Amino acid sequence: MEKRQTYDAASISVLEGLEAVRKRPGMYIGSVSRKGLNHLIYEIVDNAVDEHLAGFCSKIEVVLEKDGSCTVTDNGRGIPVDMHEKGIPAERLVFTTLHAGGKFDHSAYKTSGGLHGVGSSVVNALSVSLDIRISREGRIHHDHYERGIPTEELENGLLPVIGRTNKTGTCINFLPDPEIFERTDFSATEVKSRLHETAYLNPELVIQFVDRRGAEPAEVIFHEPEGIVGFVRDLDQNIEVLHEPIYLQGSSEGIEVEVAFQYANEFRENVLGFCNNIYNAEGGAHLTGFKTVLTTVMNNYARTLGILKDKDVNYTGADIRNGITAVVSIKHPDPRFEGQTKTKLDNQDAAKAVSKVVGEQLVLYFDRNVEILKTVLSCADKAAKIRRSQEKAKTNLLSKQKFSFDSNGKLANCEKKDPALCEIFIVEGDSAGGSAKTARDRSYQAILPIRGKILNVEKATMDKVLANAEIKTMINAFGCGFSEGYGNDFDISKLRYDKIVIMADADVDGAHISTLLLTLFYRFMPELIQEGHVYIAMPPLYKAMPKKGEEEYLYDDKALEKYRKKHKPGSFTLQRFKGLGEMDAEQLWETTLNPETRRMRRVEIEDARLASSVTEILMGSDVPPRKAFIYEHAQDADLDV
Repeated sequence: MEKRQTYDAASISVLEGLEAVRKRPGMYIGSVSRKGLNHLIYEIVDNAVDEHLAGFCSKIEVVLEKDGSCTVTDNGRGIPVDMHEKGIPAERLVFTTLHAGGKFDHSAYKTSGGLHGVGSSVVNALSVSLDIRISREGRIHHDHYERGIPTEELENGLLPVIGRTNKTGTCINFLPDPEIFERTDFSATEVKSRLHETAYLNPELVIQFVDRRGAEPAEVIFHEPEGIVGFVRDLDQNIEVLHEPIYLQGSSEGIEVEVAFQYANEFRENVLGFCNNIYNAEGGAHLTGFKTVLTTVMNNYARTLGILKDKDVNYTGADIRNGITAVVSIKHPDPRFEGQTKTKLDNQDAAKAVSKVVGEQLVLYFDRNVEILKTVLSCADKAAKIRRSQEKAKTNLLSKQKFSFDSNGKLANCEKKDPALCEIFIVEGDSAGGSAKTARDRSYQAILPIRGKILNVEKATMDKVLANAEIKTMINAFGCGFSEGYGNDFDISKLRYDKIVIMADADVDGAHISTLLLTLFYRFMPELIQEGHVYIAMPPLYKAMPKKGEEEYLYDDKALEKYRKKHKPGSFTLQRFKGLGEMDAEQLWETTLNPETRRMRRVEIEDARLASSVTEILMGSDVPPRKAFIYEHAQDADLDV
């Protein structure tokens, strides 16, 4: 790996000052939920990985400390500490200024995941405290911040030296700010998943994870010498695969391309895209290039081998990718992402580079491995046949209806026709549904009552899913179709409601119904979740009625505990809502339907790979893995006691 020697204060470029991060943290880390909280770790780790890509870091350690803070240590060169032309130490510039970092200087970093240069400063701004020790040129330099403001006294304009060392690297400890985040306990499961993924993408890197928050420290080391080939093996470890993973590698116009893929005897596709070690949840140009060239090459082979006749239409892209698990990883010197959290790659030259490398390498591989080629094409042919039969089944089972639909009379639709202004509430039970229909604002709020628990789609066959009355009603109501393994006729542009709100009782049965609905959406309409249309209503558990003063709704047991501390026993009466049906229309409007006073949580997917495997474990038919998962994660649950 080529090492880039120029890394000092002159390598740190400044674009603008640090402003408004604490006021609008979502602009920089996506959200203030646990997803955004975990993202703080990833920003610091990504900087260390960039040091690895530059050839100077071989090990990263991530520690979740007992006090709720996180420590990230690397053995890279150490952040520069000499005086910058701006008149302050380079390290302090990095941690107090947006868009200040070595990622803009190609003599310091050829490629970088943290191209926007806001990672360190944003983590600093959103932390109660941040402490940093830099080992560089024989000395240990120290700095400290409180909510983004430096508190360490400089010595002759430079950072104080607190010791000597023959090592190099950076050690950062930060404590997330509870004034910013909804919760400040990191998710070990999600962090480990991300670190393991990073190890796959960097086969020479060792990542050590330690969780010190339990009674005994939990430690795991991630090192994956097989790289993305091992990643594909891991993704397919529980299914029947049809051949060994195929690995393709090359470069085009300065863009390095790696692809590994494997086909399995499964009706689904799983294609993951990464740019400079960053997972692009919404894909982007590199995945477009891969999918396009794969479809073209495989259709050409199908005609050459006579599997497709002259009169036959080509296989669709979904047919070709049926059963595939693929990882596409590129290194780009100047990546452009849509959004600060880098969910979608926007460089069109990435599509050309991937298309060129995969197109050339794929032909070389399949010319030498004809039997594997035939196996892959048989998957496409089977998928095409099933797709065509399913299209006929859909026509029979799901009749096309106009906007004033609802064959069984359940849906109480809204009056407005502009989807951006409309929302639909999926309500458990006829009683709650009746109250909701009375309470709603019928101009823009639709109510769809469902009867009991819907089908668990993780265990059901496709014909049962399509024949289920409750599922058919929801598909018809939403108006955008659905996706499944044989093809895709889901069209998000046809969605009739901007918000789809699951409104279930705040009890175990309500949680089960919500889970079944989320499983349906995740497996058959994932774009609803990915594009932020799915919400869960948060009805209150209690209503506190004091003898003097205003009544107050309490949404959980923590709120009740706080209320009891402020009010003497006997000074108030308490009503416990066992279900939505116990609320009258006025209460339901005030607590759950009124946009001015209601509470809702938007459903988000932080880790698509982890979400898919967890859904399979918890909702599938295999009991032992489900028990093991529940025991392992029992301490993460929020219990209503």
